[in-house]
Amino acid sequence: MTVVYEEGLGKEWEARAEYWKNPILELREQYKSAFAKDTVIGQYTFGTEEDAVSPDGYSLDLYYASVIPDYEEKQSDLIFDYQNNVKLYPMFQQYLRDNQPKILAIWGKNDPSFIWKGAEAFAKDVPDAKIVQVNSGHFALENCCQTIAENILAYFE
Repeated sequence: MTVVYEEGLGKEWEARAEYWKNPILELREQYKSAFAKDTVIGQYTFGTEEDAVSPDGYSLDLYYASVIPDYEEKQSDLIFDYQNNVKLYPMFQQYLRDNQPKILAIWGKNDPSFIWKGAEAFAKDVPDAKIVQVNSGHFALENCCQTIAENILAYFE
């Protein structure tokens, strides 16, 4: 699952929302630090047990960041465009209320970007949603793939 509730947006999104309201170059430039080596590695490892994440994922991200022309600009465009996702949240929530789809939300309990409250929020609109917390950060598949796979197989069999 992904975030479809504003309560699932971590603290970093507050500053991004200010940027959306006032898209000046100075605010855009502050996001370039998000593409620094230590920040990228931290996106994979923050909130996980030490040495639980293979370097494969973040190494691949860092490689592509170094070879894709204007990578930082393209990523900055995505950050700016995410406001359009947030604007659609009410429509997504209405869909959930109207259709009651089978929901399995597996969430890294330590994700600073899309926080745990975003997983819990699914139960407001789909009371039968299965919400699973794993001991991970943002990229839970990197260290909890077995648990995630088992939950998917059991829930959708």
